[in-house]
Amino acid sequence: MKTVGIIGGSGYTGGELLRILINHPEVDIRAVTSREHAGEPIFKLHPQLRKLTDLKFIEPDVEKISSSCEFVFLALPHGASAPVAKRLLESGVRVIDLSADFRLKNKDDYPKWYGWEHPCPELLEVAVFGLPEFHREEIRNAKLVANPGCIATASILSVAPAIKAGMVDGNRVVLDAKIGSSGAGANVSEASHHPEHSNIVRAYKPVMHRHTAEIEQELSLKAGGEKVTVALTPHAVDMVRGIMVTGHSFLRREVTMQELWRAYRELYQNEPFVRIVRDQKGLHQLPDPKNVVGSNFCDVGFELDPHAKRLVTFGAIDNLLKGAAGQAVQNFNLMIGVDERTGIKFAGVRPI
Repeated sequence: MKTVGIIGGSGYTGGELLRILINHPEVDIRAVTSREHAGEPIFKLHPQLRKLTDLKFIEPDVEKISSSCEFVFLALPHGASAPVAKRLLESGVRVIDLSADFRLKNKDDYPKWYGWEHPCPELLEVAVFGLPEFHREEIRNAKLVANPGCIATASILSVAPAIKAGMVDGNRVVLDAKIGSSGAGANVSEASHHPEHSNIVRAYKPVMHRHTAEIEQELSLKAGGEKVTVALTPHAVDMVRGIMVTGHSFLRREVTMQELWRAYRELYQNEPFVRIVRDQKGLHQLPDPKNVVGSNFCDVGFELDPHAKRLVTFGAIDNLLKGAAGQAVQNFNLMIGVDERTGIKFAGVRPI
């Protein structure tokens, strides 16, 4: 059993981490923090956990948590994780950070994409980007894992096989993302107010979305170091959970459907949480967030457009699981040396 803490356990991601880790056979949860709700039972804020745990929220005392936990999940806002992670690492704790604070390898990218100078740039060198499909061996030995963003996860996994195979122009990758309201977190705003969010397809941050940087970083690695440029526009849509990323990239040469299948299978045939979805019949011919909600799966698919010499790609995930808590636990499993499916090998919820 590994002793585990969660710093920032009051949000949707914290709730999903708890839901998974409470039943994880290798985990002993020692601490769950919330400044606002310290002293309150966890189920008061996460009612789905009633009668599953007697844990209570505590104050985020880093020294106390370090003394009782071998691993800590950080579910803090962007910009707040880095100094906490540094203190934990200095105490010998291994960290899985669900914020963006360590996702980018170049410190100069933080002012451009996040608007602040990185407070601990020396840690960027030791942080491992926590996408198991691409960095599995590095994650096993990592002290600090940077869990990817949700839009980034669906985008990278859906486009990477074509990039790796050199099929498409890496300077023209256009990504259109649709995301449910839980992606904005548990804090309320005018945009999340029900009358304003219901029945919408609303573009937000249509250019320079911060996930662009990590998508370009990881796809450039798959392109053998050739710079990949991504144009990303997300949309808020009227669902609670799930992300659908539709990608448009343009072919460098004539590509057959057989070649595409080969490229996707070579990359993902042994991946436990990536499913290739491209069927000829039935309702579910291509990825759909509805079919992954509640699971740690990423469904990827593709279609060729011979008229425009275009490849259309699709990636669907649950933003709170493969896009956050589920992937964090997958990384944790690799770090402790157990089957990476432990505790997260469950189907999605259907119907929803």
